[in-house]
Amino acid sequence: MRWLTGWSGSPGSADPALAAVRPLAGTTLWGGPNPLWAVGDWRPDEIRLATLRPGGPATVATGARPADPADRDTPATLRMAVIGHCGASDGELAAGLAAARGGAVRHLTNWPGSYTVVLRTGVRSTVLITDLAGVQQVFHTPWCGGTAYATAALPLADLVAAPLDPDHLAAVLAAPEAPEVLGTGTPYAGVHRVPPGHTLGIRSGRPYTAGYESETSPGRWSREEAPAVRELTRALLEAVRCRVRTAAPAGPADAQERARLGVDLSYGTASATVALLAAAVPIGPAARAADPRPPAPAVRSGAVKGSWARRPAAPEQAPTEALTAVTLGESRRPALAVEVPRLRHVVLPPALPYAALADPPADPPAGPLTDEPGAALLAADALGARFRAGGTDHLTGYGARHVLDGHPARLADLIRLGRSRELLGPLAALAGADRVTAGALTGAVRTPVTVLRAAHRLARSGYAEALDDLAVTLTLRRAAEPGPTAGAGSAAALAWAVPGPAARWLSDQALAGIAQRLRIAARGGPPTELPGARRARLALHRHAAGYRTLVQAAEQHGQRLHAPFLDNQVVRAARLLPEEVRLQPGARPALLHAVLTGAGRTDLPADWGRGPRPDRAGPARTGLRLAADALAELFDRPLLAEAGLIDPGAVRRSLALAADGTAELAPGTLAGLADLIATELWLRRVAARRHGSCWTGLPPAERRALARPA
Repeated sequence: MRWLTGWSGSPGSADPALAAVRPLAGTTLWGGPNPLWAVGDWRPDEIRLATLRPGGPATVATGARPADPADRDTPATLRMAVIGHCGASDGELAAGLAAARGGAVRHLTNWPGSYTVVLRTGVRSTVLITDLAGVQQVFHTPWCGGTAYATAALPLADLVAAPLDPDHLAAVLAAPEAPEVLGTGTPYAGVHRVPPGHTLGIRSGRPYTAGYESETSPGRWSREEAPAVRELTRALLEAVRCRVRTAAPAGPADAQERARLGVDLSYGTASATVALLAAAVPIGPAARAADPRPPAPAVRSGAVKGSWARRPAAPEQAPTEALTAVTLGESRRPALAVEVPRLRHVVLPPALPYAALADPPADPPAGPLTDEPGAALLAADALGARFRAGGTDHLTGYGARHVLDGHPARLADLIRLGRSRELLGPLAALAGADRVTAGALTGAVRTPVTVLRAAHRLARSGYAEALDDLAVTLTLRRAAEPGPTAGAGSAAALAWAVPGPAARWLSDQALAGIAQRLRIAARGGPPTELPGARRARLALHRHAAGYRTLVQAAEQHGQRLHAPFLDNQVVRAARLLPEEVRLQPGARPALLHAVLTGAGRTDLPADWGRGPRPDRAGPARTGLRLAADALAELFDRPLLAEAGLIDPGAVRRSLALAADGTAELAPGTLAGLADLIATELWLRRVAARRHGSCWTGLPPAERRALARPA
């Protein structure tokens, strides 16, 4: 795990012994009373430090360097750390730092890549900037009269000896996309999360958060499809190019086995798009050289109003170095549909979910400990094998569905905006999809009527009423089941908030506490966002958090996983697309086809990407059946039950039913069981961590492992 950490507010001044506290194996990025460290296997080009002093130009350094004791900051000195994969040149970093003197920060989120920005003014003020999707998260907690912060929650929990927070775990299981019950909490009591699209400011030790991205306004819905697709093409091309050109070489241990760059064809059309774009870009030198050129003025691209082109690059050479393309148990042809000589294909046998638990002797506490639970814990071994077969820099299509597809609740937004006519296209497309899967009557008549009624109901419903309804639904255990067809699934999603798939197994006490939180939240003011825009944003945040857990659980040492679709600029470009286009079934393959055509790939068939979706229920049930004994032992005395969160008997009955391949399951059962199993595995690993800490210099009384849930 790689992370940043520091504090603000001179926390060591109260006790001289605390001045020696620092993270284990941490590299100092800047010192003083408000220090900043980088911990983990950061590459030199992933740490870029810029400094601006009064009366002088901004300077930019790449890589961590020893702090100079004589280098003292004045109250007007401005420092910036850009940590992660950032495609900005040194000149652009210097210009961005100079523009941040007045307090503006949004322009610092416009560069390609996925990164965290830390700004420090003098010795009194620190600002950390998250990304829009939620991959680059920031956490904070009070400590010794100041505020400690980090890009991972577990180190802060170590620092303050925070116990687990069972109420937060219950909220995640019951309503994972409802901020009314989640708040800013984490699985650790007293450790808080900064929402995506926000900044964490710390002034004189006191934290505050503020949003840097303006909320979606109805005016931008008038954007046309063609310029929006051009902007999406530009953003995705930059996201892929900046990673390919700076791909790192393989280490000495695996130089003969691992390529510099790999692509993952296991995510369908989205990963195929990334692979085709990457195959057209030459891999650049391994190390980033300092950019001696002065910052150039922005150049209008002419493609889309408001978009700005980056400095013209030198002409690209023809790409020659091979890329490793990893596929799971299937031919490469369905995903790519064209031959790409540069790709070196590696086909791996597909792995079943829960396979690690089924292989004796299964040891649930053995395995990676992530910041929070996630479905990636159930397949960490299989994911690790896939990534080991890939490149040192491994590109994936993760996040494309949540970034490009329109959330069904957006239909209600169109009604609220007085644009009901634009529902005709999505409704007709849903009817056509259901006509194929459920028959002529359902597709032609029932689907449009059912979805239209649900959209009008959401458009009329108030926020407070919706929270009260959700509280009743949870208390009575009436789960919102996704339907078997596209139309039924869209109708079920047309709500301000819905229960999580694992809510049906929570205890009465846990559900009552969450229902009480919802009723209290209903007394507050409604959000300014439209319901569909809000649902889409929260679903993206949840998906990005799952990707973050996947990286922590399965990324190999020295390797970097990349999800270009979750970059800020790609997310912003996707929001320009007309909703009536994104809401239609099959919109994502059509959009990606248009992106590839705009990037020069004109040999794709017209129906590219429109194949049948893979069956995920069958492998999941097979995996549950093979791991039935291990899961029965796992839930014999589960920690979730000791914390008072679940009904263990009901969980065991559902596990037995799911393992029986002939029994019919309610929709959402497999997803809910996966959430419960992942949470129980994570709790076992936290409980097994009885010794050790991420920090050195802590007094013995404070240096203890995390507590079990009470």
